Amino acid sequence: MLSAWDRRDRPPEEGAAAGLQGFAVDKTFLSSLKGILLETELALTFIIFICFTASISAYMAAALLEFFITLAFLFLYATQYYQRFDRLNWPCLDFLRCVSAIIIFLVVSFAAVTSRDGAAIAAFVFGIILVSVFAYDAFKIYRTEIAPRATQGDQQ
Repeated sequence: MLSAWDRRDRPPEEGAAAGLQGFAVDKTFLSSLKGILLETELALTFIIFICFTASISAYMAAALLEFFITLAFLFLYATQYYQRFDRLNWPCLDFLRCVSAIIIFLVVSFAAVTSRDGAAIAAFVFGIILVSVFAYDAFKIYRTEIAPRATQGDQQ
């Protein structure tokens, strides 16, 4: 009979246990610039969601939607699971995620500040900070992923 310690030291068997290895979190990604940007975006969208919930609940759906989209991208990148979907253009999807978040949070932040509530003003301030983080992320994606591919296509 094997104890728990003996099973831990052996390599995992093929099958269900081996399939779970694909969800191992890459800690180097979480400490990289892209990981820190995604974590910052996630934290700020959650703060904005809380502010909208406290003041204007009509706008909280936009923040909640962006929170879940950013959480999905963080999960896919941190686990390297996005590499299994090789037909998708991940840099383009990430760029479009950033651009759509910029538009959504600009509109919602300026609409929320008109209520003159304390939490709505806080959501506006955090929204502007978040827009700048998303803009920086979109700029970095464009410079590192999209622009080099366009120049390679012109040379061929």
